[in-house]
Amino acid sequence: MTAQAEAAPPSPAGPWLGVDLGLVRVGLAVSDPDRLLAMPLATLPRADLSVEALAGALAAVAAERQAVRVVVGVPWNMDGSAGPRALEALAVAEALRAAGTPCAAQDERLTTVEAETLLRAAGRTAKRQRPVVDQAAAVIILQAALDAARR
Repeated sequence: MTAQAEAAPPSPAGPWLGVDLGLVRVGLAVSDPDRLLAMPLATLPRADLSVEALAGALAAVAAERQAVRVVVGVPWNMDGSAGPRALEALAVAEALRAAGTPCAAQDERLTTVEAETLLRAAGRTAKRQRPVVDQAAAVIILQAALDAARR
């Protein structure tokens, strides 16, 4: 697998769910049904969830939001190789697929840094960023996937 986003087959009409697997929190974003715009949705506590438990929680949110695809951000290393966090994200994506939830992986290198920069520019202090930075990163991940799908 390369550092590029996975090619995903066309999906039926409906929103997509974006996921940023942070170390402490999981950021979620959702698109509009026409898949033009990604919006922040929620932040889930990460706790010590197994890959299967995490996939189950994400599948439940996807079903609740009637999402037709889940886009999981994969934090590839800067050289394109897969470290432990990237392997975990890929395992979550695979667990979602195995459970019948359409899923794609999206390169998410530096999205948290980008999200922190955007939040800081919007006037959020580091302390006020913490609860929403993973949501903001999920928005960036999902918007990149939406934009790529339209090309």
